Amino acid sequence: MSALRKVLVVDDDPVVGKSFNRVLSQDKGYVVITAQNAAEALERLREQEYDVVFTDIKMPGMDGVELTERVKASRPWTPVVIITGYGTTANEQRAKAAGVSDFMRKPLSPEMIEESAIHALHQPALASVMTAPAAEVEAVQVELIETRHPYKNAALLLAAPFIGLAYAVLLPLVGIAMLGWMAIQSLATPARLQRAKSIALFLVAPFVGLAYAVLLPLVGVAMLLWTAGQAVMAIPSARKILMRVKDIALFVAAPFIGLIYAVMLPFVGITMLLTLAVHAWMSRPVKA
Repeated sequence: MSALRKVLVVDDDPVVGKSFNRVLSQDKGYVVITAQNAAEALERLREQEYDVVFTDIKMPGMDGVELTERVKASRPWTPVVIITGYGTTANEQRAKAAGVSDFMRKPLSPEMIEESAIHALHQPALASVMTAPAAEVEAVQVELIETRHPYKNAALLLAAPFIGLAYAVLLPLVGIAMLGWMAIQSLATPARLQRAKSIALFLVAPFVGLAYAVLLPLVGVAMLLWTAGQAVMAIPSARKILMRVKDIALFVAAPFIGLIYAVMLPFVGITMLLTLAVHAWMSRPVKA
């Protein structure tokens, strides 16, 4: 069964909210939340996401157009439908400029409510901002991507030095191990090979234990940072600050990451050359 669509209805007349709840909550796949004014609606929007917002245009305090502007400023992908009994040209122009998806004129019928909800939910995610300047649309798209994967860049930034260091340290050891293994296979009998294997495991065990002792605290610190990042990224203002910090950190880390690659790649090349040489030597014809 698909997830319920969340609908926020903002109107100082409780009858309107009840009408939406009666029409959309009868096995139609919606859950309807109501708010009496714009301030209450903004509070509900801070608590959770909604699939569509219906708002009256004339309310005490902040009107429906200003509420639409506030919603679109923080969630440009959320469709907003204006409910109005005051269908003046000036109001409609203000609402269109704010990015509303549709208008509904009172009195409302069940058919109007359901059709408007379906129409709003089937609009493309960025349809309401496609009339904005290109720079604004690009900023919205970047924000959507970063919201979808808010921790990926930070995790990659933290992990990059350790991954590079691991490659720089481990690849030469892997190459040496491969050369040693090939030499043992070509020279040792099965009994000697088993004995050599046991000795190698005995010699390697302390280094494996040391690797675990070094890496496990780093894993624990990374998990703590990840958890803290999830909590901080839930705050919109903090998310923007962290994105700026991310860019600065990447700029600072770039030379070190490049240095790690510069150190690592020669080892990779040497290992590949030695591997090819050993293969060529092992495949040479044996003289009778």
